[in-house]
Amino acid sequence: MKEEILAAIKAHDTIILHRHVRPDPDAYGSQMGLAAIIRASFPEKQVFSVGNDELSLRFLGQVDEIADDVYQQALVIVCDTANTARVSDRRYTEGKMLIKIDHHPNDEPYGDLLWVDTSASSCSEMIVSFYETFAEELSLNEEAARLLYAGIVGDTGRFMYPSTTSETFRLTAKLVHFPFDRPSLYRHLYEQSLPMTRLAGYILEHFQMEESGAATVFLSEELLKRFEVDPREASGLVNVIDSAVGLKAWIMFIQEGDVIRARLRSKGPVINELAKEYGGGGHPLASGATIHTQAEMDEMKRKLIAICLETA
Repeated sequence: MKEEILAAIKAHDTIILHRHVRPDPDAYGSQMGLAAIIRASFPEKQVFSVGNDELSLRFLGQVDEIADDVYQQALVIVCDTANTARVSDRRYTEGKMLIKIDHHPNDEPYGDLLWVDTSASSCSEMIVSFYETFAEELSLNEEAARLLYAGIVGDTGRFMYPSTTSETFRLTAKLVHFPFDRPSLYRHLYEQSLPMTRLAGYILEHFQMEESGAATVFLSEELLKRFEVDPREASGLVNVIDSAVGLKAWIMFIQEGDVIRARLRSKGPVINELAKEYGGGGHPLASGATIHTQAEMDEMKRKLIAICLETA
């Protein structure tokens, strides 16, 4: 599949890269990292990265604004996006050819070419692997290395998540040869505002954990307004309780307008099937879904408790 993707890149003069809505560092890193590799390797091509802007990730790079007619005869590559409903910028279907590159379970195949590797820690790791396969034809520069490193660090939780493998470390080693400022990158990725730090304290004080090892916390709109934290920012605190002794899996419920975002995480029990029951999905140990009522929250909590009880 890698050979076919490289052939498609070579065959198109215009390449437009997309990723998912509500982007995280891996979404930005894989999208803009691949764009940087293509630009460095084929300077005659037009290469764009599009999607909704995310203020907290602007230190990684800024998206391009392009007219609709740029999509004519263009190759479109969607990175780190499992299903079409989550693709940022709905024009992704307007190009001549569509490629999906992703590391999530392939529950919704789409595109003319699909490269899905669920064994990869991140989509950014896949992009490094892509470069390595064709190192004689592709160029990896400092910009690409910085972006891809940020994506891998973000999706592996600083190399602490179970998705981190020896292959992750081997490929990441190719990036640290470049002299980008890693301490500065870490500060940008993990520094918290004072309101976020205070909200983290509230979560640590108020999350509820059952004897089963299942835990939940609910952040209402009123609470978020009191702490002056945006719902999207609050999602970044989903792992703040992960060091609690006895914790197996947890859900952070975040109210956002008329919906409630359910952020599911686990230390072992598989929770993405639970997310799928509510129209969501993701990785076995990190998933998300959207619900609408208190009754659905209570139901999800009961099901999470049952999952944890089934897991020794």
